[in-house]
Amino acid sequence: MSIKTLTFYQKHLRYLSLFLGLGSYETFAQTASSAVESNNAIPMLEYAKTITPEDLKKHLSIIASDAYEGRETGQKGQKMAAEYIKKHFIACGLEAPVKSNPQEPYFQTFDLYNKRWKDGSIVIGKEKLELFKDFFVYGDFSKENVQTDIVFVGKGETDADYGTANVKGKLVAILMDASTPKLNAQRMEFAAKKEAAGVVMIYANDEAFTKRLNVIKTFFSMPNMSLNAKEGNNFMMFYTSPTNAAKIFDMKPKKMTKLIENWDSKKKNIDNTITLNTARVTEKVTSENVLGFMKGTDKADEIVVVTSHYDHVGIINGEIHNGADDDGSGTVTVLEIAEAFAKAKAAGQAPRRSILFMTFTGEEKGLLGSEYYSENPVLPLAQTVVDLNIDMVGRVDKKHENNPNYIYIIGSDMLSTDLHKLSENTREKHFSNVELDYTYNSVDDPNKFYYRSDHYNFAKHNIPVIFYFNGVHEDYHKPTDDIEKINFEKMSKVGQLIFGTAWELANANEKPKVDKTAPKE
Repeated sequence: MSIKTLTFYQKHLRYLSLFLGLGSYETFAQTASSAVESNNAIPMLEYAKTITPEDLKKHLSIIASDAYEGRETGQKGQKMAAEYIKKHFIACGLEAPVKSNPQEPYFQTFDLYNKRWKDGSIVIGKEKLELFKDFFVYGDFSKENVQTDIVFVGKGETDADYGTANVKGKLVAILMDASTPKLNAQRMEFAAKKEAAGVVMIYANDEAFTKRLNVIKTFFSMPNMSLNAKEGNNFMMFYTSPTNAAKIFDMKPKKMTKLIENWDSKKKNIDNTITLNTARVTEKVTSENVLGFMKGTDKADEIVVVTSHYDHVGIINGEIHNGADDDGSGTVTVLEIAEAFAKAKAAGQAPRRSILFMTFTGEEKGLLGSEYYSENPVLPLAQTVVDLNIDMVGRVDKKHENNPNYIYIIGSDMLSTDLHKLSENTREKHFSNVELDYTYNSVDDPNKFYYRSDHYNFAKHNIPVIFYFNGVHEDYHKPTDDIEKINFEKMSKVGQLIFGTAWELANANEKPKVDKTAPKE
């Protein structure tokens, strides 16, 4: 879309959204009315079938359009998406549950703090290394003109590597292992046990560092948000190349390369003193989770939660990242599931348990919207039965190119045997056209998907979860994650399966028991 066209949408969006909202309401009202007149006991599958490729595409064409500017957390596009979701919840007749926000009771509004790095440096005598050119950083810390000692400990795996060096409160320089990320993490943990203030990880060669740096620069061009305004004193993590590590220790590059290639823990540790200028500035932004509530009948105090996240990564280097799959697909699936339940309720078939439909903000910034909800629940967590979380369900990964009708199931058996059985039985009885794939259903999965979406903030409170996921693809977090690549036929089948699972959970005689211990991150 051209800039001129985008500007037109921006100017007229208020009226366009109003028109679309009214149109959705009229269509929904007519459908619900017809359902009441025709049959007061329509089977669950008939409501599931109302989740159609056409309706999903209608919503996603708006949510994932250029006009929404990639739905960056706290920015205009995210606010536009929140309004669209709210209007759909209103059209479905869902209640506004956020009593603490009487002006916007469908919104759980909260503050986030955008922390960005200033121009940073590491100074060694007259030598100066520049942030995001000669090194990059991770961690929740801010240091301005702070002098510290640094000690080279080779692989940093054993006491022998550290020798007699006292590294308490100092930085330690450690060699990275290119092939085993887990080993690098263990080396960092060992440094933390030694009470080091942080680590400087040295890549095996300059080329590997430069390749990673180019990725990191894009990552850090996006807002880095937190629920906490204060800077922490967390473990500092610096990453650099062998050439720049040589500068840190005031030696020639060839000597550092030789040291890396022939590390011997018996050799004397090398140390130096450096000055850190790695400070951050903090800006407050406001964002909101969007909630719609359907009260149940005889088991209304028990709550089934259906979630997705509606934020994405916005505009990066001038390119709009529309996030059609991540997580526009999950968001519009939640909208359609809510509408299917609303049609059932209008026909006299309200769920026995209450259902909370919720779309989170700030997922891309570290699951912040769901973390805020879990710490400040609108409805009691003790009464929350389960969370069905939908994040990326509109694409087909390479493994399933010949069988697009699948979905990865993650977490269903982590806390509750009952939930896993109900999920399996629902699929087998009603939705056998969708394959359930458990490839990533492990806490030892190297991708760590179990910990990487909003369901985890329920699971860590001992609430059973299912995470529905289609796997990553070449357009993940790229400007090419567009609606043209969505498989709406597959998406509708997955949406129907999730609706059916939510239906069974909402109407079962017993809620799923928690009979397992939640795995920790």
